[in-house]
Amino acid sequence: MSSDPITHLQSRDNPLLKELRRLSQDSTAYRKQGRVWLEGDHLCRAALARGWKPAMAIFSESFWPLAPVEWARAATKVIVIKDALFADLSSLESPAQMGFVVDLPSTAALDPAAASVILDRVQDAGNVGSILRSAGAFGFQQIIALKGTAALWSPKVLRAGMGAHFGLRLVEGVEPEALEALTVPLVVTSSHQGALLQDQTLPYPCAWAMGHEGQGVGPALLARATVSVRIGQPGGEESLNVAAAAAICLHASSVGR
Repeated sequence: MSSDPITHLQSRDNPLLKELRRLSQDSTAYRKQGRVWLEGDHLCRAALARGWKPAMAIFSESFWPLAPVEWARAATKVIVIKDALFADLSSLESPAQMGFVVDLPSTAALDPAAASVILDRVQDAGNVGSILRSAGAFGFQQIIALKGTAALWSPKVLRAGMGAHFGLRLVEGVEPEALEALTVPLVVTSSHQGALLQDQTLPYPCAWAMGHEGQGVGPALLARATVSVRIGQPGGEESLNVAAAAAICLHASSVGR
């Protein structure tokens, strides 16, 4: 299926398999290895659709004869491993039987003028991935992750992002002081202060700040905010999940452009 040689791995102790296990199961291993593990056809298709070229394509033995030719041809190197070994490296309850290893993009510099979402210590991987999906859906090009935020390229965030990563500018490990470079207005959300979202004229482009699941947006960002909004909750709940709040806010910006 590929003109390049295919490597068959049989031993669990193979050094490459050890590296793949770390990539798939350690949330920050990508920073040390400079590579990212994408498991499953959805993420792999999304990467290919955005023009990413995998360094390696990994297939289980049983799936290899069924794999689309274009998946094998897309990769620089093709690896086929025993089903049990693939299950061992997978972090999924039901292993996907194929995956790509892609090179981690070079560290992106913060674009001061880009429509952005700032993640202020958002720690849940599912929330982070969901916010990335909403950002991509509603036309926000840049994600700025402050220190304390879940690792953007971790396997759990990648799965929750459902391919959004490949169309976004991702800047992580940012100190709050770096936000002074932004030339777009900073908009913050709160459950108890600011005008109702539907009553605001929202700036665009802007940078929406989404805060820690329990503590909300920190004082440093609140002090820099141009606009502060709250989402009305007539049902009486105390607060919204940060990913749900982000989707509402980013949609409001999108329709108001």
